[in-house]
Amino acid sequence: MQSVSTLPRAVGSAQTPSTGRRVVDAPTRAFHWLFAASFLGAFITGDSETWRPMHVALGYLMAALLGFRLLYGIVGPRYARLAPTWRKLAGLPAWLRSMRHGRWLADVDWRHGENLLIALLVVAMLVAVVPLALSGVVVYEEWGGDWLEEVHEFFGNAFLALAGAHVAALVGSSVLRRRNRMVPMITGRASGAGPDLVRSNRTWLAVLLGIASIGFVAWQLL
Repeated sequence: MQSVSTLPRAVGSAQTPSTGRRVVDAPTRAFHWLFAASFLGAFITGDSETWRPMHVALGYLMAALLGFRLLYGIVGPRYARLAPTWRKLAGLPAWLRSMRHGRWLADVDWRHGENLLIALLVVAMLVAVVPLALSGVVVYEEWGGDWLEEVHEFFGNAFLALAGAHVAALVGSSVLRRRNRMVPMITGRASGAGPDLVRSNRTWLAVLLGIASIGFVAWQLL
């Protein structure tokens, strides 16, 4: 029989369920959604002369956001740095060798493969922004021929494909693991017990990034 002294603790824990561990800080999440929104807006307005100023402004914003993420990933807090992603990708050759030498279903670490795929897609999107933005500037300033416009469209479509693959990989991983892997980029938290990986949410920096992004686009449109 449960003692009376333990009843309040049990009732209290049932009324206040754990919200999970904080694993992604606010600036990283703000970058993610601003980055996605700027690309989506630029892609939608890409074929319209009327909306060309908005397309250009959002393209510049994507490049600026990439600069922020790289800087934050180098000098920011440990949990927001990009070095762990690079170290994770360093294990890709070994994982591919395990597929070649192991039995297809029994010996391959598919969970590790999911993480590698998602990390690879993230890095590919960040890298793709560089030629996408540079070709966009060249086309806008009319420094080259029509073939550069084709190059710009190619990288725009390539980025869209990478983004779609990224979402598909997250959805597939969520189904296989029976855990929504997209929630941390929305709430900043992941289910499970344990200490927060992110000690400071840095909400102020996320708000500042949002205000700066809106202000930048407005300034470009003036």
